[in-house]
Amino acid sequence: MTAARLLRSLLLALLACIAWAQALAAGAATCTGKFPNPITDICWSCILPISVGSARIGNYGNQEDTDNPSSPICSCGVNPIIGLSIGFWEPARHVEVVRKPYCLVSLGGIDLDPGIPAPEAARFTRPEGDGDGGSFYQAHFYINPVMYWLEVVTDFPCLERGSFDLAYLTEVDPLWADDELTLILNPDAVLFANPIAVAACAADCVAATMGFGIKEMFWCAGCQGAIYPMDGHVPYHMGGVRTASLLVQRLTAKMHRELIAWGWHGTPGLCGPYFEPVMDKTAYKTQLTYPIPNTAKEGGRCCQPFGRTTIIWGAGKEYPVKGEDFAFMLFRKRNCCVGY
Repeated sequence: MTAARLLRSLLLALLACIAWAQALAAGAATCTGKFPNPITDICWSCILPISVGSARIGNYGNQEDTDNPSSPICSCGVNPIIGLSIGFWEPARHVEVVRKPYCLVSLGGIDLDPGIPAPEAARFTRPEGDGDGGSFYQAHFYINPVMYWLEVVTDFPCLERGSFDLAYLTEVDPLWADDELTLILNPDAVLFANPIAVAACAADCVAATMGFGIKEMFWCAGCQGAIYPMDGHVPYHMGGVRTASLLVQRLTAKMHRELIAWGWHGTPGLCGPYFEPVMDKTAYKTQLTYPIPNTAKEGGRCCQPFGRTTIIWGAGKEYPVKGEDFAFMLFRKRNCCVGY
């Protein structure tokens, strides 16, 4: 009788394990998500500080900022219009990192499966020796000038006009899944594929954790690793939040290299956007909006510059099945000449 009970217990445990594995497999193929609620999921203090010339005003919570044009007076146009030099951080782009191809997490989990052979889905390689295994994700780039379509500020000429729109799918980009093909877009990656260049990123990690990363070290993604290659392959997977944060930086850099994203900051940006094929990583701050919005202020802040360590703010933001896709709001530095 004891042996029969033991056998029955073993069979029940085996069935439970099989059911659990099937649930995980089904969950990996599902597509879930949530449209970011502008009231509860976006940390609005990230638009601060607001600056007039080099003077910062309204900087509640001691938000981080980069340098602004020194003069408060500016002019633009062939027939110059005199105005004030204004600076702020504009929430204008949205990036998501997903496991299932064509899954639009930020649109509530819409599956755009076109019915053709699917591109590469998320995968994870086994660790080799004492190292961590690699991973691969797809990513999507959205236009999301949330302050404009919400009409947070009316008649303000410095806001990008438009609505929420999907701008880029890596599923249709063959360069995103191939380290060699992506060299077509970033051949300069061969200059930084050496131990010295990689080791130098440690200094960028320290700088990003204390404030902003080092602009001149454009090949580094701070504590997340390297910008190059600009694709979805990550050699060391150390948690979903860290990997997603790295791919957000890579995709944004890729958009700059393809001239889909432009520069809007500094003295050149006072009169409008300009080409910036090499991304200035100090011009961006990110805020996690899915699966768990990072709206809890730590030290008065809830946005992170590119490259900042995820050890503190990323803890507890990932959970199995429905919490393994990630979406980020991008706040970009905007300088603008407001004429009168």
